[in-house]
Parts: sequence; structure tokens; C-alpha cells
Amino acid sequence: MASDLLVATRKGLFQWTRGSAGWAIERVSFLGDAVSMVLHDPRDGFLYAGLGLGHYGIKLQRSRDGGQTWEEIKAPLFPKQLEGERDQLPDGKDWPWRVEQIWSLEAGPAGQPGSLWCGTIPGGLFRSTDHGETWELVRSLWDDPRRKEWFGGGADLPGIHSICVAPDGAVIVGVSCGGVWRSGDDGATWEVRADGMYAEFMPPERRFDPLIQDPHRVVQCPARPEVLWAQHHNGVFRSVDGAASWQDVPSVEPSTFGFAVAVHPLDADTAWLVPARKDDQRIPVEGRVVVSRTRDGGKTWTALRRGLPQEHAYDLTFRHALDVDDAGQALSFGSTTGSLWLSEDQGDSWQTLSSHLPPIYAVRFVKPRTASA
Repeated sequence: MASDLLVATRKGLFQWTRGSAGWAIERVSFLGDAVSMVLHDPRDGFLYAGLGLGHYGIKLQRSRDGGQTWEEIKAPLFPKQLEGERDQLPDGKDWPWRVEQIWSLEAGPAGQPGSLWCGTIPGGLFRSTDHGETWELVRSLWDDPRRKEWFGGGADLPGIHSICVAPDGAVIVGVSCGGVWRSGDDGATWEVRADGMYAEFMPPERRFDPLIQDPHRVVQCPARPEVLWAQHHNGVFRSVDGAASWQDVPSVEPSTFGFAVAVHPLDADTAWLVPARKDDQRIPVEGRVVVSRTRDGGKTWTALRRGLPQEHAYDLTFRHALDVDDAGQALSFGSTTGSLWLSEDQGDSWQTLSSHLPPIYAVRFVKPRTASA
């Protein structure tokens, strides 16, 4: 079972460790700075942290020693636009060629040591082949004319929030609001893979348009990479064919709205959600924090409550603030009000690790080193 947990917040990165006396904060890095994303690469043990420093811009930090020391490395950067060149959103507003937030970081497959993927706001997908020393915009996706259909969801600009990397190197990305995209040739070409999703916020004639779907989070089962789960703006969806098609999962209790989803790494039929009431009331249903779990591919769900606040609780969980460990036994999730919970029995019961952290952006377990590292 996992013994280390990374918690990225608005005011620093907190590293938790499980010892003989239980879980405790072992180290705090970047105190006072917004850490939008954190990644542990199980192939070499490196840590990566994306920072948003306001006036000072976006920074990327790397640690080779588990977070004891950090070094600044180059952050992803858009190429310079040609003189007179202008990129526009569907509503005519400018689409800036600058990274405003590092929204996702993922390691490449085991056979490509040093490879990393990074998704950003405003909709840029970047790749590194040298442990983050240098980054290159994936122009095949950025230059695809269908990209011009994307528009902002929760943020003013579209963003790539989910990157799923299969063992064979196939990559699936989730875009807000831009659907789901897949590349099976190392990023050379891309297919839109959002068939079956629907967008109730669009006119009827565009409800099923795959280019404007708003998946909040997309996750992939490592043991069965053809199975993916998506928490969408308008419901929960599941794919069993590598995102070629998606099936609606309407049975979630107490709500199908939310942002976070996690799938068991060994059992593709087991998944967890942290439901909220609805789009215009982003709070837990009836002020009760629950985690919903299915063990049968979404046919039935159980609302897990033991150890979670059940009265006047208004915690919202962001899309990256739920994670499951490599064994599929331990889970952790955090909220915008700074609460952090952990379960070591697949969600049957929960303990509060903290109720006064800064707003939590991302929660990630440190995975065991892979055999190839």
C-alpha cells in the first residue's frame, strides 16, 4: 500500500508520509506559491511541480531526491507568432500563445525513459524527451483546424486537463471544452474520440458534436487501457473500446455532476467519483461529502460516507484532487476548502488528514519504482 502522498495547493506543495504513528506532513515546498500540478515519475523517481507565480509567470521545478531539493527547469513555451498572425476563439476573442497554467503532467511509457507530456491552458499539448529539460509544442494537435472549435469551460480559455498514456504509447487527452482526442502514432496524428458524449449546454443540433464536449476528467485503467472513465459536465461516461465510443452512466448516486474520477488500476469495473449537486450549485448534495463507488462497471453505485462530514459541508473537489494508489487499495481526495481525506480500504472508511490546508488543486500518490527504472 502507498506510503507517500503529494498534495498540490494554492500555497505550496505538501508531502505526506505514513509512519508508525500514522500519516503526517514530512515536507513543505514552495510555501506561499500556487502549485497547479505535481507529478511523480515512477521510472526514475523524479518529481515535477508546475507553479503559477502571477506576475512572474509559469515556472516548472524538478527534484531528483524525492523533494528534498528542487531545481528550476524550462517550462513549456509556445513558439513566437508570426508578425500579424492572430489566433481566435469561436467567439472572436484572441487566443493567446502563452502558457497561463500547467494543468496536467504525465510520464510517458516505460519504453521511453525521460518522456513527459504536459497539458496547459490555453489548450497546448507539450512533450519532452529529456526529463523536462526542453519542451516542444505538439503542433500536429495545435495546428489541426478542428482545434479552432474549442472554447473555454470553467476557465476563459480551453485547456488540456487529462492525459492518458497507454503501455503501447497511445495517448488520449481530454480538453475543456474540446472533447477527447487520441493519437496512436506517438502524437503524429489525432482522432476526435467523443462519440456518445452529449453537451446539454449547446443548441440541440450541436448536442452530440464531439468537438465541443466538456469532459471534466478522463482516466484510464492501466491493466485494461481500452477502458476509460470520464466525469463530464453533463454526466458520467465510460468507454470499453479505447474511447472509440462512450456510454452514458446515469445511475450514479447521489449525483452525476462533479469533476474528479479515479479508476482501480487492476479492475476496470471499479471506479470512484466525488459528486457535487449541479453546475450552478457546486457543493455536495445536501451538504454531505460522499465518495461514490461502483464495482460493476457503473451499473450500481454505493455512496461512501463513513468518516466524511455529513452536515453543513460545502467542500468541492477539483478534477485532479482525487487519486488511487498503485494497488487500488488507498484513496485520497482534497477540497477547495483545504480538507484532505484518506481511505486505506477502497473508500469504505475515511480519516481526515487535515481540515485547514490551502485550497487543494491536485492529490497524487507516489508510485513504486518500475522495473525498467
